[in-house]
Amino acid sequence: MSSLNEQITSFLESVGEDNDILHFLYNMNNKKFDRKNQSIYYSGPFWDNKEVVAIIETLLSGKWLVSGEKVNKFERQFSKKFGHSASVMVNSGSSANLVMIAALKKYFDWHDDDEIIVSPVGFPTTIAPLLQNNLTPVFIDIDIKDLNFNLDEIEQKITKKTKGIFVSPVLGNPPDMDQLTDLAKKHNIEIILDNCDSLGSKWNDSDLSSYAVASSCSFYPAHHITTGEGGMVSSNIEEIVDLARSFAWWGRDCYCVGSANLLTNGTCKKRFDKWLPDVDILIDHKYVFSNIGYNLKPLDMQGAIGIEQLLKFDDIHKMRRLNKRIISEFFIKHIKGVRIVEEHKKAETSWFGVPVVCDTPLIKEKLVKYLEDNKIQTRNYFAGNILQHPAYSHLEDASSYPISNSVLRNIFFVGCSPTYSDEMLEYIESVLKNFSLN
Repeated sequence: MSSLNEQITSFLESVGEDNDILHFLYNMNNKKFDRKNQSIYYSGPFWDNKEVVAIIETLLSGKWLVSGEKVNKFERQFSKKFGHSASVMVNSGSSANLVMIAALKKYFDWHDDDEIIVSPVGFPTTIAPLLQNNLTPVFIDIDIKDLNFNLDEIEQKITKKTKGIFVSPVLGNPPDMDQLTDLAKKHNIEIILDNCDSLGSKWNDSDLSSYAVASSCSFYPAHHITTGEGGMVSSNIEEIVDLARSFAWWGRDCYCVGSANLLTNGTCKKRFDKWLPDVDILIDHKYVFSNIGYNLKPLDMQGAIGIEQLLKFDDIHKMRRLNKRIISEFFIKHIKGVRIVEEHKKAETSWFGVPVVCDTPLIKEKLVKYLEDNKIQTRNYFAGNILQHPAYSHLEDASSYPISNSVLRNIFFVGCSPTYSDEMLEYIESVLKNFSLN
């Protein structure tokens, strides 16, 4: 009799891509591009039937619905792939940043109002977790060359309260990690990596995360690999990951994961013991709480998807780099008044998108509208200067960061997704070739 996996695979093959329900998920990346009716999204999941089979098989036959053996296997394989001692999966990249900062604060005994250096430009999830953990973000204006924060301005803002530098490489493209590492060592502060846009990016042939005390990752559908939603916290200091897991699991003291959850005595071999100092009875370790935490656990089927996505990662990395180079050449060849951000000579960037810097706001406005009208998705460089937004404007005067303020006026990005076919790339060039500023 065939296995459940084989039966699901056979069913999907019999249904095929013509079924409306499975159309988006099954064999999506092999569909012929229809330039009249189909949009070119800036990114999207690079899936085939293997992810769909993994979802259904885990749902039908798994021991868990919420985080279990598949998630634990994905955590271990992710750590091995990217050179970490340990990782914990959570329900989003935003949650990963939240519990990572909480874990670092407790591990290093940082105090309320201690300072973390960060760029004011990007996505708010590098800044909100600092505020949510009662830390103070210290902003550095960006460098227009690579759009990361200006490394030459960091040292003048380092104080006795500075504990870390929170790096979020722009669309995957890292700043000068040698200079950043030297700064961190000189002042005895930690490098923290928001790796959500830059999974797989390298500096000097080493993964970016090797330069950081801890790193976060996102598995949102637009990112390098996706589990629908999801995120990861990784570190070579296992205690930091244990703390992040505790914060993500209600503040629980118990550290059993995967199949260890089914052991009568748990990983520690003394699951039932006198865990509470003032309670002289046997207590189940699963219900002892050492932190004030959250419930940020993923579903086990997300772990199953992640396992399949890791097998595709090397191809995804190569295709993102190739597509970025091709699309950059299209812009340089056909569009006047724009510049494409390029990587440092020591970097190997796993590009999240193609950053386009326009000479004037008018060029950006007309080019974005033209691309969108022709069904080619564009995106702002996220929030621009976050200090211009109502939720964050009380933190500091946005006018102190003039280059950051230019982002929304002059910068946007398009995709370089591994889902792009040769036909899609040809269409992008044909659209750019016909652009006119007049």
